Amino acid sequence: MGRRGGWRAGWGGGGVRVGGEGGREVRTLLGLDRVVHEPARLAILTVLAEAEWVEFRFLERVTGLTRGNLSSHAAKLEEAEYIEVEKAFRGKVPVTSYRITAKGRAALEEYRRRMQAGLAWGGGDEA
Repeated sequence: MGRRGGWRAGWGGGGVRVGGEGGREVRTLLGLDRVVHEPARLAILTVLAEAEWVEFRFLERVTGLTRGNLSSHAAKLEEAEYIEVEKAFRGKVPVTSYRITAKGRAALEEYRRRMQAGLAWGGGDEA
């Protein structure tokens, strides 16, 4: 413990050491996909990973995002080719649906892998 009660990281004098294997695991966090890492986009991809197609209104309800925010984040995911967008009509009412692509699924899985590796580096209870 440092003088003010927090953990110290470094090569000498005790505390938490972030070298060797642990350092490599922590550095995996630096390679996180920024498109996926943004919380709203992570939420969208997580929902889409569990269904074949999801309608805009459902995503809006389940994520709590405003229409504008949801549209903006969906556009970024579409631009990255992580989701596919389908616009159709149900009668005369427009319906927008989304699904995760293979590329999006792979990006989400890689994000999860990196987060687990990066957050597991300490390996013990430090409370």
